[in-house]
Amino acid sequence: MSLFRKFIVHTVRIFIALDIDDGIRESIRTFMEGVRGFAPDVGWVRTESLHVTLKFVGEKPPETLEAIKMGLRSIQAVPFEIAFRGYGFFPSPKAARVFWIGIQSEPQLSDLATDIDRAAHALGIPREEHAFNPHLTLARRRGGSGTPRPRKGDAANSSFQQLQQKLSALPAPEFGTMTAREFFLYESQLSRGGARYTKLESFALRH
Repeated sequence: MSLFRKFIVHTVRIFIALDIDDGIRESIRTFMEGVRGFAPDVGWVRTESLHVTLKFVGEKPPETLEAIKMGLRSIQAVPFEIAFRGYGFFPSPKAARVFWIGIQSEPQLSDLATDIDRAAHALGIPREEHAFNPHLTLARRRGGSGTPRPRKGDAANSSFQQLQQKLSALPAPEFGTMTAREFFLYESQLSRGGARYTKLESFALRH
């Protein structure tokens, strides 16, 4: 058994993201409590785990973390405003498998994601294949793929139909605006109760 353990390679699952202000998180929590009953059979996220993903890195050996941190420390960016409002469904309302709320921001948000992608690529981490599309996922259809992008075999379903009808009769939700002043390197630990996120280091945005 000790010989087997010798060859086990330990890795950490990491990503880079912005945290969101407590006031905005509470507004989203209240909103979710009001609409959750209109889509009872989907998987709703825990509001305490919400964040704005800038880049998902994936599984990496712990010894690579310091190089990644150094690369992120080299990024120079200034604080910027982010507004959380509206909602939508991926990949389409009829074939919905993801329910999300929208993020509107100045160009600095997209620029920051691009700079992070470039810094990660310099360390051998693959570049993003798709354009940056910021949003907060609130719920996912159970079973099958959770990807927001269209896939072969996507078909109409009624998972979010009642929720869509309810929301269409209401004004577009507004959750608040915040100033992003730092971003974080997170570790994601998967468990039966869902993913748990731990901040490994913060990186300040400075004027």
